[in-house]
Amino acid sequence: MKINSHNKFALLLLPFALLAGDSIAQRYAGPLSPEESLKKLNVAPGFSAQIYAAEPFVMDPVALEFDEAGNAYVVEMPDYPYEVEPGKGHGRIKMLSDTNGDGRIDKATIFAENVTEATSILPWKGGLIVTAAPNILYLKDTNGDGKSDTSEILFSGFFQNNSEAQVTSLRFGIDNWIYANNRGQAGKVSFSKTPGEAPVEVRGADFRFRLDRNVFELETGPGQFGQTIDDWGHRFFTENSIHLQQAVIPWRYTHRHAFLPTSKFNVTITDHEEIMFQETAPPYWRAERTNQRNKMYKENNMNRIEYAEDRFTGASGGMIYNGDALPKEFYGNVFTTDVAGNLVHRDILSPDPKSPVLLAKRAEREKDREFIYSTDTWFRPVTSSVGPDGYLYVLDYYRQHIETPVSIPDDLKADMDFMAGSDKGRIYRILPANTSYKSASVDLKGMTSAKLVEALAKDNGWWRLQAQRLLLERQDKSVVPAVKAFFNSSKDARARLHALYVLEGLNSLTADIVKKALTDVAPGVKENALILAERFPETLPLMIQKINDADKRVAFQAALSIGNFNNKEVIAALASVVEKYGNDAWFRNGVLSSDPGSSPELLKTLSQRNSFVKNPADWNVAFLQDLSTVVGARNNKAQVSTYLDLISQPSLNNEKMQIALLKGLKAGLIKNESTNIQLKEALAQVKPDSLQNVKSGILTLKKLY
Repeated sequence: MKINSHNKFALLLLPFALLAGDSIAQRYAGPLSPEESLKKLNVAPGFSAQIYAAEPFVMDPVALEFDEAGNAYVVEMPDYPYEVEPGKGHGRIKMLSDTNGDGRIDKATIFAENVTEATSILPWKGGLIVTAAPNILYLKDTNGDGKSDTSEILFSGFFQNNSEAQVTSLRFGIDNWIYANNRGQAGKVSFSKTPGEAPVEVRGADFRFRLDRNVFELETGPGQFGQTIDDWGHRFFTENSIHLQQAVIPWRYTHRHAFLPTSKFNVTITDHEEIMFQETAPPYWRAERTNQRNKMYKENNMNRIEYAEDRFTGASGGMIYNGDALPKEFYGNVFTTDVAGNLVHRDILSPDPKSPVLLAKRAEREKDREFIYSTDTWFRPVTSSVGPDGYLYVLDYYRQHIETPVSIPDDLKADMDFMAGSDKGRIYRILPANTSYKSASVDLKGMTSAKLVEALAKDNGWWRLQAQRLLLERQDKSVVPAVKAFFNSSKDARARLHALYVLEGLNSLTADIVKKALTDVAPGVKENALILAERFPETLPLMIQKINDADKRVAFQAALSIGNFNNKEVIAALASVVEKYGNDAWFRNGVLSSDPGSSPELLKTLSQRNSFVKNPADWNVAFLQDLSTVVGARNNKAQVSTYLDLISQPSLNNEKMQIALLKGLKAGLIKNESTNIQLKEALAQVKPDSLQNVKSGILTLKKLY
């Protein structure tokens, strides 16, 4: 039965109406057994749920990964929501086993214990990489007893004071990089494999690294608990109240110089706001706190409102389904859990024909419900995973309360036990209705390298990624001819892309292979070919051609990639990008992120293009102002001098353009830290508010340049 908001509040308050003055213990329901809780779980029509694991074998699960031998590893986080002293945590990593083959876990081996703040894991070279703030560890079992007996600190220096905002969400990407979320927290991170290098400040960013090449670099973010990467390398992440964002421009492009006029390179991509269909009443404390806050907002004339329900507040664990056990239309869908709403939300990703950004839409069959919801208020789905069997696995933290005590007023938390449920936990397997579970026989570890190449063609993305990772780890170059043949013959674009990156990982990529990939029929292959082409200057003419590709994402990547080169052909091409796609802010910022795309030469080229300067639209003016801001902030004397001459050209003698050009230049010069007192005094006299004042301002600045 559908419970509307009014009825939910009525149900919430009913016990108090009946038991006024009685025990406040009635405010919060008690726990259910795994079997009873399963009955409260409502999965979308056409699907069913099974218990894959439950206490005592699993407690407080926050991450699930399967290694190349098919072993399931789960991360348990029993200390939440309380902070623990460094080295005194009780986090566990367990290896789960189904010894009788009935599809349900009946054995758990503790792989590692007393791990502080463990939040995610990733298989690597027979062991596990573990995020455990302030470190990232590498743990391995070397004697085959299922327990880690070696521990190595790979990275150190991450933020560690808030378990909801720490390093987490390890993911192996199609490009051979390992990505992780950092929530933008400050920290000076050291990499044990590069002891001579200075620590890297990670404030404001997420990050990625490669252990095969010992490199670490910042990445666009910041994501919180939940990160996922699609087949083509597009990266998405979640935050508490924003259930799905896309990292549109990677950090390596946005920080080619330090003068971009914007610092936001990710965007919320949902078309249905942050609304969810919650079937449980808000807990007493949340309803009361919301009432108190809304009263305060009203009394202080604040234009703000808080919601106690039906809005994402605990979004986490966004995961793109890439398995083969669910119907094909679910492939590529994003599943985001919400621990506060007791539900799992599904989004369908599709290209935006007007932008390089993807769109996330609700499925038609879920216009008024969620893919999974429970009426058991202890159901706390934190993330999901895809197994080697192709099924969807949902991890249930199963707690009475999921919030941290610091976020709840003292008068409302007196009767709240924040550790209630710390001895419980469940993992559910989601499968098509009226079907029986089919296990998968997994032995990638024992496969020859030649067989791993064949596995790149599997429909289940889990198999493809594991095969690619193992080929990267083994560095067996004897398979290079087979991989090249596979790339040339495979009819599956996903498989061709895996082959391309296997060659990259084996240091066997050539310009000819990249050129072939640049002419692939699949947009996703061409996107990645452009990234790889950046290391082959001889591919530049073909790269430039891709700015006219029919697919917006290919054209966008071309604009980013050719910006790594700097010659007149590149500048002409970037000018064409501005002409063709300049009404999109992502394209404008993509061009401006490069040196040639933010140079006086670009303005000179655009000033000679009648289609750009005649009857300029608002976006033309906006681009010119941003371009001028970058030139000014760079404050290269020769460039500014050239720029002032260019602004005076007759072709740019339009009042809106003139004002924008000088306004941007002034803003950039003021922003530059090296601007001297004489220039600051001159800038104070520059008033870019009319054509006459612009001309006067140009003359003033020319005296100094």
